[in-house]
Amino acid sequence: MKSRTLLFAAIAGFVGLAVMSSCGGGGQQKTETAGQTEAQISATPDAAQLARGEQLYKEKCIACHQANGQGIPNVFPSLSGSDFLLNQTKLAVAQVLNGSEKVSSGSGIKYPAPMPPQVDNYEDAVAVINYVLTNFENNGKTITVDEVKDVAIEPR
Repeated sequence: MKSRTLLFAAIAGFVGLAVMSSCGGGGQQKTETAGQTEAQISATPDAAQLARGEQLYKEKCIACHQANGQGIPNVFPSLSGSDFLLNQTKLAVAQVLNGSEKVSSGSGIKYPAPMPPQVDNYEDAVAVINYVLTNFENNGKTITVDEVKDVAIEPR
């Protein structure tokens, strides 16, 4: 039994490292938001912002959280119907911007792999969070850039 636990931990660690190296962490890649002004991005999400969020999700999030937002049980958290996302949206934005060593689903489950930073600006963080909040059975309220301007972006 102990050897199975060690084997599972080793496999989960290997998978975590492999995914982290491919999931968009690291690197300082600045992106523009298709010619939109900050006021346009701060407003209720429009089709362009949600399209940007979908693009970012497919580039940076899908490897861990999967195409359906279900994650990988006991390795990467599900985003589908996530109480954490619905109730701690600013913290979710902070995790997308800065990464997190303490990944939690909000239901007390701790995940073994840390989340690396995914984007480097508020506009992209809000776009991807709004995409997730309007998909994967979340039907949550959306956020604006103005609501998260007080979230610190840590230097990388």
